[in-house]
Amino acid sequence: MTRATGGKPRLAVLASGRGSNLQAVLDAIAAGHLQAEVTGVFSDRPGAPALERVPPTLRWSARPRAYPDRAAFDAALAAAVEASRPDWVFCAGYMRILGDAFVRQFDGRLLNVHPSLLPRYKGLHTHARALEAGDAEHGASVHFVVPELDAGAVVSQVRIPVLPGDAPETLAARLLPREHALVVATLGLATAGRLAEQGGQVRLDGQTLFSPLALDSAGSLRPESRS
Repeated sequence: MTRATGGKPRLAVLASGRGSNLQAVLDAIAAGHLQAEVTGVFSDRPGAPALERVPPTLRWSARPRAYPDRAAFDAALAAAVEASRPDWVFCAGYMRILGDAFVRQFDGRLLNVHPSLLPRYKGLHTHARALEAGDAEHGASVHFVVPELDAGAVVSQVRIPVLPGDAPETLAARLLPREHALVVATLGLATAGRLAEQGGQVRLDGQTLFSPLALDSAGSLRPESRS
């Protein structure tokens, strides 16, 4: 990866909703825990609260229905993102499926956070689906984005127990702060130049990662060790 400037690694963020993961990233940058610069926040929903978390000069939004088709919207989005000269593009609650052309343009530097232990529960309603299945644990994953939904190589995961009496809302609320920590830790690897994707596999420090990294209680990522 070649950095766009001699300064901090540049991070473009795509978001459709409230932007809590974006805020976690901004807070980590402000605290000096993440060496990066958010160079733009891009949304398919002009009213998304996530946009309010950055200055107006860093906001881009458009309604997809204002474009003649999906490809035209994706092309406009890609052009706007590219103009911010990102080293990495992070989907932080971006709810619109990205087209093949967009994914190819940012191949190898496009990451997404998904609220499940992938490959389980791709798509929506992950908390409810985990409860319906009777799972003993739930979690979140950060993965590289490929054209197939939630199917890219998984970089890292965090796990939490499913407790008796959990509802989708309580499970989601308990997972969210751990998801935030997972995002910050994983982006830390990316912006430090330690993370890459090659041939559908994650590479960390130049070595193939055969299973996702696990977030520990201290917020650090380590090779997963499960009995």
